[in-house]
Amino acid sequence: MVGRRNDDYSGTRPQRPWLLLVVFMAFSGCVSSNKVSQVATLCENTRYPRLCVDSLSGLTGGGDVHSAAAALLNQTIYQADLPFFEFDKFSSHFVSSHPKPTLRAIGFCNEMMEMSRQRLNQAMTDLKESPEKQKQDIQTWLSAVVTFQQACKDSVDTSALSSSSSSNTKELLATISHTVSFHSQLASNALSLVNRMTEDVGGGISGRGISGRQRKLLQSASDRSKADVVVAKDGTGNYKTVSEAVQSVPGGRRFVIYVKSGVYKENIHISKDGVTLIGDGKYSTIITGDSSVGGGSSLQGSATFVITGDGFVAKDIGFENAAGPEAQQAVALLVASDRSVFYRCSISGYQDTLYAFSFRQFYRECDISGTVDFIFGNAAAVFQACNLVLRRPASSQSYNVILANGRSDPGQSTGFSVQNCKITVGSDFSSVKNTYLGRAWREYSRAVVIESDIGGAISERGWIEWPGSSSSSLGKLYFGEYANVGARAGLGGRVNWPGFHSMAREEADKFTVEKFIIGNSWLPSTGVSFVSGL
Repeated sequence: MVGRRNDDYSGTRPQRPWLLLVVFMAFSGCVSSNKVSQVATLCENTRYPRLCVDSLSGLTGGGDVHSAAAALLNQTIYQADLPFFEFDKFSSHFVSSHPKPTLRAIGFCNEMMEMSRQRLNQAMTDLKESPEKQKQDIQTWLSAVVTFQQACKDSVDTSALSSSSSSNTKELLATISHTVSFHSQLASNALSLVNRMTEDVGGGISGRGISGRQRKLLQSASDRSKADVVVAKDGTGNYKTVSEAVQSVPGGRRFVIYVKSGVYKENIHISKDGVTLIGDGKYSTIITGDSSVGGGSSLQGSATFVITGDGFVAKDIGFENAAGPEAQQAVALLVASDRSVFYRCSISGYQDTLYAFSFRQFYRECDISGTVDFIFGNAAAVFQACNLVLRRPASSQSYNVILANGRSDPGQSTGFSVQNCKITVGSDFSSVKNTYLGRAWREYSRAVVIESDIGGAISERGWIEWPGSSSSSLGKLYFGEYANVGARAGLGGRVNWPGFHSMAREEADKFTVEKFIIGNSWLPSTGVSFVSGL
């Protein structure tokens, strides 16, 4: 976790004079003292006020928060082309002279910046057309943009630390890191202004719905025969592998894949919107893999199943990484799908089992198992009526942790909410010194446990610091508990941090399906049962 000051903008952009000239020509002209005052007022509560003032110094038109947010967002989109110039240059001319892990980091960073550009454009469209009604969508997408850019920066920064990287490689990676940091600061400021806009709570949630036919398919196991395609290992379906079925997804409509019982050893990435995946049961249909960081994969590359298309629905199916407790990080499921649903699924692994990467996610009646940080990422995710199962950790690990939220910006509408879940131990669990509900992966980490059964394996402290974090960071995070039961539900021995909260009902209500992920607007169409409030 990297700490940040309130405004670490150095006053210098990435050194591309020709690009700066274009940007500043667009904002040229004399600005009245009244306009300067308006800009200063708009920017004073952003995370990077100096950059905000600089960016809006030529703001024309109204000096309202909507105009300012649009101007910042437009500039962020314009600047977002710069990293691709750097990455393409690297990939085209220097592949043979740089180590494979560095190239892999650059490739991932390139993917993250492309995803950022897509969501920036979506946010700008909604900001122009219906900012009040679409505010929550805009917040979600800009929060994801900051997450993507942070992941990109982490990737190149980690690669730069490698002893195998040459000085030229490290210099290039540092340039990319600096450029992405600048973009992230622009996006953060735009998000801060969007958060201040008024809101029409009746709007929001654009996107593809689910037809009555597919709703019935989700609700009734007997309707599996109505799926668009069937996967069966024995050849009785349209395909023998899930990968083949995924390749057949046409896009442009809801597409339902039924996977018959069996163990499918595959690594799968679904990028199309509107895919539904249905199995024969959370422990009957299993998609499994065994890639891991210990085995040479990157963190994201270790994932057995990756979903980046919006509106994904999974029901009665299992996702597994079988690399084992000694394999270091090994992701079973990576989710970067807005308005995604996992119903009666199993998600099994050890360290870093579920990477709830970004956007709005809902998990209902799922079994999620692991050891250290086995639910991590920076989505706005609600886990409802799930079993969170502790497993035997690696011999080198002295404690288990369930939640590791990666909220890096105070304006992000992200966090983890565990509601009406049961925290228990698996059959292969062996006692470790302590087990904790969560820790702060980033300085503004947010996680709550409400109305849940907290078993005796959890430490009385409840929560633990991230290694190397400062005492000041304990006031920036938000960890909370409300109305829990079980052997370790008592709060008497909990951490005494400024950021830990014994929540009142009104505060806990902010982390429900209705309030936190605006689920009442999109979950009913999936046919999945849920509780909207407390």
